[in-house]
Parts: sequence; structure tokens; C-alpha cells
Amino acid sequence: MKMLSLETELKGNSYPGRGIVIGKSTDGKYAVTAYFIMGRSENSRNRVFVEDGEGIRTQAFDPSKLSDPSLIIYAPVRVLGNKTIVTNGDQTDTIYELMDKQQTFEQALRTREFEPDAPNYTPRISGIMHVENGNYNYAMSILKSNNGNPEACNRYTFAYENPVAGEGHFIHTYMEDGNPLPSFEGEPKLVGIDGDIDSFTEKVWNSLNEDNKVSLFVRYIEIETGKYETRIVNKNK
Repeated sequence: MKMLSLETELKGNSYPGRGIVIGKSTDGKYAVTAYFIMGRSENSRNRVFVEDGEGIRTQAFDPSKLSDPSLIIYAPVRVLGNKTIVTNGDQTDTIYELMDKQQTFEQALRTREFEPDAPNYTPRISGIMHVENGNYNYAMSILKSNNGNPEACNRYTFAYENPVAGEGHFIHTYMEDGNPLPSFEGEPKLVGIDGDIDSFTEKVWNSLNEDNKVSLFVRYIEIETGKYETRIVNKNK
């Protein structure tokens, strides 16, 4: 698979929707993840990321303008022991709760499907990072309607063992802007991961469409120790 530039992928797409990047830093020391949200409606754009324990949650920037919280207020990131869960919806809680009961990432997601937001039927994208005893692997998932048919749910899981330094994978909800919005297709994209947490955060944020970007979360987890650093950028301040 050809390695793509994350910067180029983002700059060339005005509306990838929500996106998850997971990979390993160039020096091989850090497990890296980024999660961003974008919005076209006032309701979607009226959000910020805030820290919540070891994870984050979305909240309304201006509560008086919040019209429908159902698909926009959730915890995108939660930590369960040595596992970091990153998703684009309340399936974060499903994965957390069922993995806490010894189910697998894939088993937990079998209880969920794409979002009920006709006619888009937005895919549910999820990632999980496992850092333990100096080892690191990760998996990503997408649950999507069958070419816009809500009667059928297509489920895909991609697992990456012993990730290579400087490489990551990028999955997002929409191929591009449109009406209805076309769902992501294919495997997660192979992208380069470079720079420290601040330069990586800056590059991703600056590559997102200025009108549509809302919030960005980035975390670097030291593989040897499990200690992490987090960055959050919100357009609404």
C-alpha cells in the first residue's frame, strides 16, 4: 500500500467528517493517535473537546444553541487499563463496558451499527490502542450501511500488530462533501506520522478545512512507560 501524506489527504478534502489516526512516532517511542471533528450545521459546529478523566468528551460551546445532543455529545476517548479507545460516537462507552466484561473490541462492536441519521447513515469508526510491557498494537473498525441501504450493516475490523515507526492509519467518516454524504470506502489509509506532539498537532489542525473544522485531540503515549501527553485544539474559544 502506498504511503500517503496525512497533510495532503486533509487539505484535499473539504469535508472528511470525523477522523481517527493511529500509528507510531518516527523514533518508535510513542503510540500516536489523533481524533478530529468537523461540522456543516450550527449544531455540529457548536462544540468543544474537554478533558474528562483520562479521556475527553464533547460539550456544547454555547448551551443555548444546542438543538439535538443525540449524535454530537459523547465521549470520543476513554482509557481502560492499558487500552485507549477512540471513536466517533457513544460506541466508546459500549467498547469500554463490554471489554471490561472480557469481550473483544470486535465483539463489543457487533452490538452496534452505523448512525441513524438518514440519508447519510454516518459510519461508526472506532480505534483501540493496546500498550503493555513495552509492546504496542492497535485495531480500527468501521460499521457502515450497505451503499446507503440501512437494512444491511457492513462490519470491518483492521488489526495492526507491531506497528512500524513513522507509519499510521487514517480512517474517516466521509469520502468527501456531498448530499447525501458518501461513506468512507476501503482499508484505512496508510499515512506517515512525523514530528513531536506539538508539530504533529499543528500540522493536522492547519490541514483541516478552515470553515468546517471544529476540534482536534492528539495523544502521544510512551510505549515503554505508558505515560502520555495530550493536546486539544478547539475552534470555539
